[in-house]
Amino acid sequence: MTQHHQFDAIIVGGGGAGLMAALHTSKVANVAVVSKLYPTRSHTGAAQGGIAAALGNMEPDSWEWHMYDTVKGGDYLVDQDAAEFLARDAIDAVLELEHMGLPFDRTPDGKIEQRRFGGHTANFGEKAVMRACKAADRTGHMILQTLYQQCIKQKVNFFNEFFVTDLIVQDNICRGMVAIEMATSELHVFHAKAVMIASGGFGKMFQVTSNAHTLTGDPVAAVYRRGLPLEDMEFFQFHPTGIYKMGILLSEAARGEGAVFLNNDGERFMERYAPTLKDLAPRDMASRFIYQEIRAGRGIGGKDYVHMDFRPETINRLKSGPGGTEVTREHMEKSLPDIIEFVRVYMGLDPMTQPVPIQPTAHYAMGGIPTDVDARALADKSTVVAGLYAAGECACVSVHGANRLGTNSLVDIVVFGRRGGKHMAEFCKQAALAPLPADPEKDTAAEFDRIRNSKGTERAAVIRSDLQKLMMNNVGVYRNAADMQKAIDGVRELKARYAHVKIDDTGKLWNTDALENFELGCLLDLAEVTAVAALRRTESRGAHAREDYQARDDAHWLNHSMASLARGSWGVGVTGGEIRFDNKPVTITKFQPKERKY
Repeated sequence: MTQHHQFDAIIVGGGGAGLMAALHTSKVANVAVVSKLYPTRSHTGAAQGGIAAALGNMEPDSWEWHMYDTVKGGDYLVDQDAAEFLARDAIDAVLELEHMGLPFDRTPDGKIEQRRFGGHTANFGEKAVMRACKAADRTGHMILQTLYQQCIKQKVNFFNEFFVTDLIVQDNICRGMVAIEMATSELHVFHAKAVMIASGGFGKMFQVTSNAHTLTGDPVAAVYRRGLPLEDMEFFQFHPTGIYKMGILLSEAARGEGAVFLNNDGERFMERYAPTLKDLAPRDMASRFIYQEIRAGRGIGGKDYVHMDFRPETINRLKSGPGGTEVTREHMEKSLPDIIEFVRVYMGLDPMTQPVPIQPTAHYAMGGIPTDVDARALADKSTVVAGLYAAGECACVSVHGANRLGTNSLVDIVVFGRRGGKHMAEFCKQAALAPLPADPEKDTAAEFDRIRNSKGTERAAVIRSDLQKLMMNNVGVYRNAADMQKAIDGVRELKARYAHVKIDDTGKLWNTDALENFELGCLLDLAEVTAVAALRRTESRGAHAREDYQARDDAHWLNHSMASLARGSWGVGVTGGEIRFDNKPVTITKFQPKERKY
């Protein structure tokens, strides 16, 4: 039996973007947050290093410099009107978090303390600047806790451990969504005037990733399967400092405090590649430079990793500490407690006495559900889907372009979660509740019946592992046509196998077997569109680095790619279906494209 719920607004996802939107919408509307996880376990809590805002508490700074760094860091694929909102609103959003009680680190005179981060500069690229507002290396965790407390205060309704499977869109109006209660497998239909997707990323399509197991992009796939476009899916960021083989992230905050990359010769090789910012160059560039060192045979012991050196004696010898200051072990332990503990627990090393093996790890989707600056989802290049919103990593506004700067993810979620929440509040005041179509849950019910009753011989875990290896090897830091075609062909073969997956648990209580099968179908769909979009873009830009097209090509590719699915029937991970593409112009206001030098 299906349960029905009715609210003014539904937020899908209990991370930073969703909670910020819920908080602002709840001031005038009846709001529910539907989350796959208990909200304080959301992936925002994994963000360590800081949230950028040009407060100028440590040294002179300006929102215009922040905007410039965002545009340049994104290799000029950033929509500059959105980047201006990001940089301007960041200041108010951070101060709002402070007033909510977020325990930021403090300067001796009581201001929010800031640190350096990759790609953030003063005076339009002149030198590194301290812009990242921080709470040690637990900034995302503190944002999540603060916003959740505020939502409880506002009496926001929470449906925790509900798995969103489908979106109800008819006549370009979003009318609600469908979810399955994880504990009971019972279907729930949520009827609302407005729905915001704030469900995070989908990095589990890659083998080595910083993303949690839950980040499978289910609501993004739901949008895609309903014929709505996804924007710039070819751009997926690989963070340079994942723990070797595991992918667990060691934040850029470590390099903000002075840590450096070293190759097998003990050389600080970033001085050759990015002489101004060195180890704090943007992430796409740093990841490529690490691979170049490995390819040149300068990986540690000839293997496929380099070292990141946290040791105070190394930092002081190279004068790489903040402002060239002397760094002590006590300072590093206080500034980076979680990062240092991760290394000790997961690697059995003490980063205060030993260098740490690192390699690039799949980290962040720059692409996703296209939106305008008020977080309203788009049905094409400009048409708004009435009542549908998206914010955070699952959305593409586009403030990250071809490569996101560190700390801009937390800015993104609070700025556009806030803007979207305020717009939803106004929308809910004047909008009528559109009626639901008949049996909106029927497609979800049919899909789970198919999964439970399959008589095939394939196993989801095997297909998922094959998918992750395929994407890691062929659509990674470096790409070429042959490898990406291999990925496309391979994903389509996996889709054919997926149609014959069998599960052992056919019950209703906490059937994670069935849910993981559904997640796999979503990953297959998103991996396919990622690989196809990457093959289509015949240039190198930001995180999309092609060995066969090494130059950026503004004449042909200074535009966003809009991918949509053309097929007659709804399904998850099914074979067939043509992916159609359109181009959307990049909005350029202040900064004309030029060469990226750091």
